[in-house]
Amino acid sequence: MIIVMEENVAEEQIVRVVDRLVNLGFDIHRSTGARYTLLGAVGSRIADMRELELMEGVNKVVRVSSPYKLAARAFKPEGARININGVVIGGEQVVVMAGPGVVESREQMETIAATLSRQGVRVLRGGAFRISSDPYGFQGLGEEGLRLLREVADRHGMLTLSTIFDAAQLPLFARYVDIVQITERDMQNYALLKELAKLGKPVTLRRGASATIEETLMAADFVMRCGNHQVIICERGIKTFETYTRHTLDLSAIPVIKKLSHLPIIVDPSRAMGRRDKVPPMACAAVAAGADGLMIEVHHDPDHALLDGAQSLTLEQFDKLANQLRMIAPAVERKL
Repeated sequence: MIIVMEENVAEEQIVRVVDRLVNLGFDIHRSTGARYTLLGAVGSRIADMRELELMEGVNKVVRVSSPYKLAARAFKPEGARININGVVIGGEQVVVMAGPGVVESREQMETIAATLSRQGVRVLRGGAFRISSDPYGFQGLGEEGLRLLREVADRHGMLTLSTIFDAAQLPLFARYVDIVQITERDMQNYALLKELAKLGKPVTLRRGASATIEETLMAADFVMRCGNHQVIICERGIKTFETYTRHTLDLSAIPVIKKLSHLPIIVDPSRAMGRRDKVPPMACAAVAAGADGLMIEVHHDPDHALLDGAQSLTLEQFDKLANQLRMIAPAVERKL
């Protein structure tokens, strides 16, 4: 970053700013012009620009490079491809991750997985733990839910994806889950992210409802700095003043993140829209915008689902959507 000092700044003020930057771990390059003194700060540390701007003698602070070094496009200009047992996320194929919001029973999972498998879905999703606003509602089957998810997925040749809420669940996820998902609430739970990075499994990092794109990429960068480069960004809608849908699905984030970062990005229209009738058009739009994958909630009987039935597609609706996506993907040089 570049610190522009005030015109006619006192030398002692420059020294104080330089000392502050050195203490933060930056190397300083000073340039004195006819009117202004410029301080170039080079380093990998992250500094609060507001604190520097409040120092006496500072005119403004300008960032000249992104603070997320490992997640930046410059780190891998060709784009990252995450290969999970032959399923490549970030490649030519748009990877569909589908299944119920929560695992309810073996019969439920078998019925849903059979339809998804016929449509070529390679990743079976299903929650085993739940956190909701209702403390007395269904909280998931726990380890039994993960075991059912694993057994059904194996029977149909699919990978598993489930959401983790606590570091204490890590041993279970190491045993049963191929792709571990972090909730939007935990996007900046750095203690959990650090422990999850040690697990060595691909991580789906869901953008927080009020998080900026930069904050999302910073969280992804943190996971990478902790040793796990298998990070997938998930756009699942942001909070705006609109109330008709649960959130506003930010499809503009797809091309923006693809420009800023090499990491794959998938889209969850089910969570964003909160209504099953609005999910298919947004899923189609996400593929057209360049998404590397989709996360779709599907249930064989959504009207009687224990959780999130309103946002879950029926099996017939998913069949129709899959056929539509097969027509759209080639138009953007992708395949389903």
